[in-house]
Amino acid sequence: MPRTRSIASGTQAELCARAGSARSVTGGLDRKTETNRKSEAGTKTSADEARAGAPTIYVCVTCRKAGDPDTEPRPGALLADATASAAQGSGVTVRRVRCLANCTRGPSAAVRVNGSWTYVFGGLDVGGAAALVEGARLLAGAADGIMPWRGRPEPLKRGLIARVPPLDFQEEIP
Repeated sequence: MPRTRSIASGTQAELCARAGSARSVTGGLDRKTETNRKSEAGTKTSADEARAGAPTIYVCVTCRKAGDPDTEPRPGALLADATASAAQGSGVTVRRVRCLANCTRGPSAAVRVNGSWTYVFGGLDVGGAAALVEGARLLAGAADGIMPWRGRPEPLKRGLIARVPPLDFQEEIP
C-alpha cells in the first residue's frame, strides 16, 4: 500500500514556501510558483503583505444596490476601481472579489489585517473609496486589532455589517 501524507492547512504556495521548495506541484517540476518568482525578484506577494500586517481591502465587484438594474459596469466594480485609485501609494492592498454574500446591502467590502478583526461594510458607493482606505490604515495601526470608532470615517460607521474575529481568537467569557 502506498504511503500518503495529509497536509492540515495552507495553500499550495504557502506549503511550498514553508518547505523551501521553489517548484509548483501542480505546475510541473520545471515551473516555479508565482509566489516564489516574486520572492526571488524581491517584490512582495499577498502572503508577504499579510504576514507583514499590511491592510487589505476586498471589494465585491458583482455588487449592486438591491433593486438596481443588472447593468455593467456594476457599482461594486466601480467601487473597486475607485478604492484601488485611492489606495495608491498608501501601503493598502485592494483585491477584487466576486461576492461577499451581502447582496441586500451592497455594494460591499471587507477590510482585514493579519492578526486583527476583519470588518465587512455594506451600502457603500464610489464616494466610500477613500473611507475604506482610511479605515484600513486605522485598523493596521490598532494595537488591539480593533478598528477604533473615534476617527473612523462616517461611511464605515453607518455601513458596518459584521466584525469577524481573527482565526486564533480566544475569549474567556464567565
